[in-house]
Amino acid sequence: MGSQEEIKIENDFMLLRFQNDAGDNYHVKRHVNQGLIQFHFGIKGRAKFVFNEGNYALELRDEKSLLFYNPQKELPLNMELAPNSWIISVLISIQKFHSLFSNNANHIPFLSEENKDQKYYKENNISPSMSIVLSQLFHYNLNPSIKNLYYKGKGYELLSLFFNRTEDSNVEQCPFLIDDEKLKIKKAKEIIIINMAEPPGLEELSEQVGLSLKKLKIGFKQLYGDTVYGFLFDYKMDYARQLLDSGSYNVNEVGLKIGYSTGSHFIAAFKKKFATTPKKYLMSKNTN
Repeated sequence: MGSQEEIKIENDFMLLRFQNDAGDNYHVKRHVNQGLIQFHFGIKGRAKFVFNEGNYALELRDEKSLLFYNPQKELPLNMELAPNSWIISVLISIQKFHSLFSNNANHIPFLSEENKDQKYYKENNISPSMSIVLSQLFHYNLNPSIKNLYYKGKGYELLSLFFNRTEDSNVEQCPFLIDDEKLKIKKAKEIIIINMAEPPGLEELSEQVGLSLKKLKIGFKQLYGDTVYGFLFDYKMDYARQLLDSGSYNVNEVGLKIGYSTGSHFIAAFKKKFATTPKKYLMSKNTN
């Protein structure tokens, strides 16, 4: 059977956790006050959001997020959660949300003067850093006395990562590369992620995507803010932490999955990234 939990952070700011580990769809219907911005994050599985009495629907897949905002009418939450699916939602008023950004919110489309009274629907990818926060929101068991403080911090962290324009840059927005090069560099990123356990060398990668080695190096840094293998290292470590959070793999298994032939090499890499060992990380998680 599915379940849901409401976590009130502040007035007009709450988190909702939806979990369906059953074999049937789990239906959620909930009133949402007009003027609230809705963020929905697909951690795993899928969900469907139904509008206008079933006349319109949007699907939320894992590793995707949906943003809804309509100042003209109420958007009640009418969701169908598929089996083995987890969703985290954030509801926050436009007034509260605007106060978080003050005068620095010009890059947020629905806060601009010409759009502030318009409805807004947007699908985005969930970045690796956001995945970590979402996983922590699901897996951490906290003392009731600090639970609200913890979730408040994570709620703000999630919103800041959602609107961080420099992380996980969109290849369509880089003005310094021609479209063909952008697509080839994006393909290079996809290749190293798919083959993270045994990634190709830089020369082989440049041949696979049809770019010179120099253009690959420079273009990758412009799009993703890091070198090819620097990006891959951070991605692997974030992925490793997600695997540890899942509780389905031990330390050695996680290391093998991301390409470390020995546990000691993985432990050293994890400590370099997070300043703690995987074992100590799991111990702190279990303590919490």
